[in-house]
Amino acid sequence: MKLPFQIDLTGKVAVVTGAGGVLCSMFAEALAQTGAKVALLDLNEEAANAFAQEIVKNGGIAKGYCCNVLDKDSLEKAHAQVLEDFGSCDILINGAGGNNPKATTDDEYFEPEDLGKVKTFFDLDKSGVEFVFNLNFLGTLLPTQVFAKDMLEKEDASIINISSMNAYTPLTKIPAYSGAKAAISNFTQWLAVHFSRTGIRCNAIAPGFFVTKQNEKLLFHDDGTPTPRTGKILNSTPMNRFGEAQELLGALLFLVSKEASGFVNGIVIPVDGGFSAYSGV
Repeated sequence: MKLPFQIDLTGKVAVVTGAGGVLCSMFAEALAQTGAKVALLDLNEEAANAFAQEIVKNGGIAKGYCCNVLDKDSLEKAHAQVLEDFGSCDILINGAGGNNPKATTDDEYFEPEDLGKVKTFFDLDKSGVEFVFNLNFLGTLLPTQVFAKDMLEKEDASIINISSMNAYTPLTKIPAYSGAKAAISNFTQWLAVHFSRTGIRCNAIAPGFFVTKQNEKLLFHDDGTPTPRTGKILNSTPMNRFGEAQELLGALLFLVSKEASGFVNGIVIPVDGGFSAYSGV
């Protein structure tokens, strides 16, 4: 991986949740390249270990840990293991999150004749909505409760949350995910103020549209052709393309570097190809 610019995080301990996924495993790899010791946390221990082993193979320091971000006991166990293996946490990337089909409508617009035929707003499953809110919001709050205690007496510590462009303008079909990501942006600002008298800064990244395992079925048919939703996304993205995963790294490295962003606190950086700036006309 080629980093957009170099920073030095030698001696720092970085904890990345959701590190078994495409984007957060990349964040872990980038932090390792800057010299940080990286703990990759994921419910899928096999995926976390695989990415950690790849980082070690390339000369970095990393280890995978099985962790459920919705289970405080699981987080405390992972925290104890990270302390033993690497030391106390300096950087926390709250990357765990996602959507659920039970919290997604079938159609963009409600039509009375759809009742009983497709999944409308009135058919959204309570458990599915709860799962989405819990995974995204509580899955950020609980890891912060556990790992931020390490940071309180440090001169330079950083929490990076992962929000979304859904937080600015909710997308059709996914009300729970959009609302949960709006909560993440708000929580980022709250944390920044709450911890402002300590050495902790808290900021967030709001990715626009990137192709991941979670959304590829919504964006492309089985034969690889784009879905109508892809057409709408690209028509609303002035750069007329999806983002490349590595295009998130500049924002990440900027936010974790005290030299670059030591007075930056409580912001959410859109990385969206102009999506948030485009009115549609």
